Amino acid sequence: MKHGSNLLIWYFLLTFLFSGITLAEEKILSAPLINLEKIQPSFEVLNEENESLTSNSSIKEKKNTKKINAHAVLIGLDKITAKSSKIQVNLDEIKKFGPLEIKILKCGKVKVNNQLNDVAYMQVKDLTKNENEKVYIFNGWTFSSDPNLTPFDHAIYDLQLLNCNKV
Repeated sequence: MKHGSNLLIWYFLLTFLFSGITLAEEKILSAPLINLEKIQPSFEVLNEENESLTSNSSIKEKKNTKKINAHAVLIGLDKITAKSSKIQVNLDEIKKFGPLEIKILKCGKVKVNNQLNDVAYMQVKDLTKNENEKVYIFNGWTFSSDPNLTPFDHAIYDLQLLNCNKV
């Protein structure tokens, strides 16, 4: 092989490599700015004035009409004492289990792969941590068929959805 052919190969190789680098475009893409004040929080905002007004009107409604009340049935496990207890939580009501405050916002049945599964949207607060009362240690959907999809993670307590019922 001649010395000139080696130089020709190196020339084409180097021009091929550097041409890709010099022809590349650098574009900086930016996302549009989001107005943070318009974003709704993922937790439920409590308004005490509205709650007292709605609670008085809801008491009158309960007296006048018989309302169908849905509830979720949970199993609560204390990992230290290994005791479990059945917990019935009505929709939009707060139930305590140890230092945990449990609230079920939605509860129902979903048909997946020709099987009925119970699902519930659950919010859980740990009252031992008083840093910020609006922070939930769990805020999401839980499934009775597979509780590992959205695991509730607590060092001492464990909660699992059994079913959703309408009374």
